[in-house]
Amino acid sequence: MQSAERARHDRPITASLTAVRRLAAATQGLGGTRPRRTTKESILKLVRDIAYVQWDPVPIVAPSHVLSFWARLGDFRLSDLDDLLWKQRKLLQHWIPFAAIVLTEDFPLYGSLMRRYPESLSDSWGRQREEARKFLSTHDTLRKRVMRELKAGPLTVAQFEDHVRTLRDAGDWAPASDVAEMLYHLLMAGKVVIVGHDRAQNLWGRSESFLPAWVDRHALSAEEAERLAAEKAIRALGTATPREIHLHYIRGCYGDLSGTLERLREDDVIQRIIIDDPVTRPEERYIHVKDVALLESLAANPPEPRVSLLPPFDNLVYSQTRLNRLFGFNYVREQFLPKEKRRFGTYVLPILWGDQLIGRIDPRLDKEAGKLIVNAVYAEPTAPKDRSVAQAIAGKIAELASFLGVNEVAYGSKVPEDWKDYLR
Repeated sequence: MQSAERARHDRPITASLTAVRRLAAATQGLGGTRPRRTTKESILKLVRDIAYVQWDPVPIVAPSHVLSFWARLGDFRLSDLDDLLWKQRKLLQHWIPFAAIVLTEDFPLYGSLMRRYPESLSDSWGRQREEARKFLSTHDTLRKRVMRELKAGPLTVAQFEDHVRTLRDAGDWAPASDVAEMLYHLLMAGKVVIVGHDRAQNLWGRSESFLPAWVDRHALSAEEAERLAAEKAIRALGTATPREIHLHYIRGCYGDLSGTLERLREDDVIQRIIIDDPVTRPEERYIHVKDVALLESLAANPPEPRVSLLPPFDNLVYSQTRLNRLFGFNYVREQFLPKEKRRFGTYVLPILWGDQLIGRIDPRLDKEAGKLIVNAVYAEPTAPKDRSVAQAIAGKIAELASFLGVNEVAYGSKVPEDWKDYLR
């Protein structure tokens, strides 16, 4: 490449903070209008576009993954999602390193990490790589027994002969027994998969029995796997810093992210981008070349804003730092705080309006009473006061109630003054 051309190639593009937010909403399936009719292919396309949907079964309103699909697709059929997961097996519940719904067609990427496990764990996992090595080397007999018992069919952890609940060290992830820990390591190594659920318990099965014959099992090198993961993360996020890529998808899989990004840039797959905003600090961000035209289009022709209610583990709100940086929104998952320290409620759903996070609600589903109880609604200081916005929020909450199978919304007394005529 000639020096002048190389200089143009190296020059970052600029975009406004508003355009970057619009792109983030669009690539996450939260911009423009929702599809009128949702099919199984719609569900697959969504996961393909956003890389994963985090799995969390807590049903205070509905499981977080269900609400993430609903926010993007509307009134989809839960039976379609179950069919794709457990019958057609086009989706998998996997650990990345949080429970998530991912595409089975992406198995070469996960398989690359599995074949190298635990060496595929990057230094960001701290001691876990060494702890995994130690556990697997000292529990080989247990590994063989677990795999042998699964030959007879899927089991919950409590159904294994060796399962004995033991006191474990406190931490982010503390399995209840050696069997539970072994199942985790075998999942990460690709030997077992989650094949269904028995109420709240995972059903475990052997990968060789569960994965469809059409699954692509060809080997990706570590460099190919990092490249594919980084591309998928950047496309899902719209624009991203190296830190955001690392945390988003697949967390902890990058041994040389800076080198991977440099090679992608040299191959004209990604470009550097700078947010042209006097308030925000300059930082190195990347955008996929396939999304540059969309960014420019969104800057010039903003879509009609729509209201979305986002669950606590939604892809758009996964990072507090990114949320503050791009949206000026401070969000804490208060269900993990003591009750006296909660500011907004137990299971708080941010309100996205177009490319702005303008408030939050604290809802609870009361199935026995047939009500969606909204304990409180909060507006951000910069939230629009328009009647149309309040009506749209009320309409979206009513849609959520209908999706959940109840016909009444009951509001508490904490409602913004400018919106109270419609949220009552």
